[in-house]
Amino acid sequence: MQTAYFDCFAGISGNMALGALLHAGLPTEALVEELDKLPVKGYRIDAASSRRGRLTGIHVQVRVGENQPRRNLKEILALIHQSSLSPAVKEKSGRVFRLLGEAEARIHGVDPSEVHFHEVGAVDAIVDIVGTVAGLERLGIERIVASPVNVGSGTVETEHGLLPVPAPATALLLTGKPTYADGEAREWTTPTGAALLTGLADGFGGQPGMKVRSIGYGLGSRESSDRPNCLRIMIGEETADTADTCWLIETNIDDMTPELFGHVMERLLDEGALDVFFTPIQMKKNRPAVRIGLLAPEGREQHLQQLLFRETTAIGLRRSRVYREKLDRRTIHVETRYGEIPVKIGLLDGAIVNRAPEYDVCRKLALEKGLPLKEIMDTARAAAGRTL
Repeated sequence: MQTAYFDCFAGISGNMALGALLHAGLPTEALVEELDKLPVKGYRIDAASSRRGRLTGIHVQVRVGENQPRRNLKEILALIHQSSLSPAVKEKSGRVFRLLGEAEARIHGVDPSEVHFHEVGAVDAIVDIVGTVAGLERLGIERIVASPVNVGSGTVETEHGLLPVPAPATALLLTGKPTYADGEAREWTTPTGAALLTGLADGFGGQPGMKVRSIGYGLGSRESSDRPNCLRIMIGEETADTADTCWLIETNIDDMTPELFGHVMERLLDEGALDVFFTPIQMKKNRPAVRIGLLAPEGREQHLQQLLFRETTAIGLRRSRVYREKLDRRTIHVETRYGEIPVKIGLLDGAIVNRAPEYDVCRKLALEKGLPLKEIMDTARAAAGRTL
């Protein structure tokens, strides 16, 4: 599966996304050909190789002529619908614009149909959004994964005056997505960039396992003192997802009744924890205690830590991002003299290194037949070895 990984270490904007795709191999002629399918005139695209810090990439600027009309969301959606773009590009571009328009409408307390994009901004947004969607299609991208998003901090000057960073529309668009603020106090992610991620990304987290064939850097307009101001897009064939990042969340408990621990584990697992574990520890004043640890997938760490606070007596916790390495795994079903048993197979470089029969199925068969559980599991392992 052709996958694009958006590495938003310096945020994302519409022109950064376009620049990264061009730098990753999208021909400029192909981009222009796609945008010419829109009934929008009076602009040109300047795409030039440049540097931000020590990195080389492409900086895209949309030069808009005079006498461009103000366009509302309904008019922009009509332009996209009336174009000769592919159905998929129309649908995805419309989706991104609706997200952007609905966010602006909610922020300003108006109906989405009343949201207007000013003269230059409308054309700029159309080119950035439609160009990015069409460019991804031209490159054959089937799946998009994005890193946690650096949104920035401080304030930004807008047509509505001075606003906090992330801008209200950006913050709303990225609600529920993994974000953080790092580096210079400035706007790293724009509303258009946030709408592209929310509308197009299939997931957020660490880079999936993939054979990278091209890398593109889309440059932002301003230099930065602490990092290259650019978006990195990595494109390649996705392979077995053998590595990812997640969050380790821990807290020490010495004042909670034992009956609650089982309930806490069940709740955390039901709400998306990858694993939950209890470790007996000795705390100050020689108090016996329990360390609750859990692994949270990217994007669920806030929810799970809030659940931990609500369901336990914890008044503080620790969390850190950890790197998780996994074997390539698959499940096979083997026939034994006791019945069919699922067996999980773990592979390392294509070689089988682990065979794990499904515990619940083996236990049920052991109880039904009055046999030791280990006999059922050993039989399933042997059958799996003969099958493969």
